[in-house]
Amino acid sequence: MIRPIGRRAALAAIATTPALPRLASAQGTWPDRPVRFIVAFPAGSGTDVNARIFAEALQVELGQPVVVDNRGGANGFIASEAVARARPDGYTFLFTANTTHGSNPALFRRLPYDPVADFSPVALIGLGVLLVVVNNDLPIRTMQDLVAYGRANPGRLNFASGSASSRVAGEMFKSMAGVDMVNVTYRSNPLGITDVISGVAQVMFVDATTSAPHAREGRVRAIGVTSRERTSILPDVPTVEEQGFQGYEMLSWTAVYGPAGTPAPIVTRMNRLINEIMARPSVAERLTATGTMLRPGSPDDLATFQAAEIDKWKRIVTAAGIELQ
Repeated sequence: MIRPIGRRAALAAIATTPALPRLASAQGTWPDRPVRFIVAFPAGSGTDVNARIFAEALQVELGQPVVVDNRGGANGFIASEAVARARPDGYTFLFTANTTHGSNPALFRRLPYDPVADFSPVALIGLGVLLVVVNNDLPIRTMQDLVAYGRANPGRLNFASGSASSRVAGEMFKSMAGVDMVNVTYRSNPLGITDVISGVAQVMFVDATTSAPHAREGRVRAIGVTSRERTSILPDVPTVEEQGFQGYEMLSWTAVYGPAGTPAPIVTRMNRLINEIMARPSVAERLTATGTMLRPGSPDDLATFQAAEIDKWKRIVTAAGIELQ
């Protein structure tokens, strides 16, 4: 039997609970200073572009600056650790991609952060397509050409990757097609595609935000799309699957997280604002122009989605024969 406690005991309990005053304050006055988005990838990456779109809109809604703080490198470890260790007061959020919270658990035996326990899910932004691009000097215009070239030139074909999606997309195709390609890792996708343009690297499976502008300007040749359907940003480029590789699909995603323990009212408000911003035609147009397929939802939706993604990436990595790091 649970006995009711007296008013004096209740007040004493509240007075000795340190989290309650901070939570009440956060609910009543948040935000009263700048909010920070720590981005897990360098400036110019797809994740960074999306983060800046939201930061611009959110600072109007919140009445405080929203600062974009790029902490790229180390497969997102740096940014993820920074947010995992940040004070959960609603002033620090992680704007990230599947690399840190979906793919890394499948690629590494040990992580310096827990992608589930160390974070409070806030909002899923959307899914993103990747383009397969090649250096213009190569005699490659289709995915079948890529396979034929790789088989004719064993050990001479390499593919750049600057994120987990980029790497796994290439490894998965390599396994599926039986083509010899060597992975060369980069600190970010923009750095990798720069080497594809110059010819240092030959191929890249890379987010459309990074690669589509280069493809449109003729600096690289886009030969495939990793989604099941063609993308509106480059509608003439066929999917990998429709070029004969049945079942091939690779999508990235972006999302926002806070440190574990971020007050629920702040998470709820941030989620609502992000969804409202996504619903604005002007913002939706900018996001879809980067190849992002919007997926608004609740924090619980993101948690459920992330759990399924972690399982999915583990299956993909195992099937592709990628050795854990």
